[in-house]
Amino acid sequence: MAPHPTAESQAERPAETRSRILDAALSEFAANGLAGARTEQIAAAAGVNKALLYYYFESKEKLYSAALEMVSARVRDRSMAVFLREASPGERMLRAALDHFDRILTQHEFQTLMQQEMMRLHKGESGELLILVKRIFAPLHAMFQSMVREGIASGELIEADWLQMVLTALGGNVFYFLSAPIWRHILPFEPFAREVLQARRVATVQFLSQAIFQDRKHGAELATKVLADSPMPEFANFKGLR
Repeated sequence: MAPHPTAESQAERPAETRSRILDAALSEFAANGLAGARTEQIAAAAGVNKALLYYYFESKEKLYSAALEMVSARVRDRSMAVFLREASPGERMLRAALDHFDRILTQHEFQTLMQQEMMRLHKGESGELLILVKRIFAPLHAMFQSMVREGIASGELIEADWLQMVLTALGGNVFYFLSAPIWRHILPFEPFAREVLQARRVATVQFLSQAIFQDRKHGAELATKVLADSPMPEFANFKGLR
């Protein structure tokens, strides 16, 4: 006879249950927004009773805030790992640009929720974006600024406005993904085909290696190194930013 389930197996540890609810909520909010998300669907996807959602998070709004902060913290931690890596500022710049490209490619829920939050802010609605800016994005911004200025001061990077350099490193990624509907009518290939995206991430790093370094040979060597130990990530069929 099979042993009777223990109390712990019947009711999982709180941290595990909470984490599963947040993951389910993240998918639901990204797909349908705060207003359109259904707590019944979140509970079903998490495999819990709907009442348990309110036990842990009190309301749908607080669950949304927790899910958004969770995925934003993941992005922050991943980015901070690049900034704190034992490498020259120039190499970290190349890695940051590549990490940003890969984040757009793989972190669909984060990208979608950020766009939803920016729309809420544009409409004058109260949202989570300003809180996230203070807790997460402002520290990342400061790290970027420090990294670029360090590279300029050391002579590795060209003398240029630090913000312009950051915009160059990251802006091209955003523009490419957002402009895909136009690219489809201009370019002789599907902009989101796997082999095209792989070539695009390589081109991003190689371009920066020649654009922001005082010594282009040094930049090219770093680009080769970064691409060699940063393989193309696995990702679902990419359909673009929504």
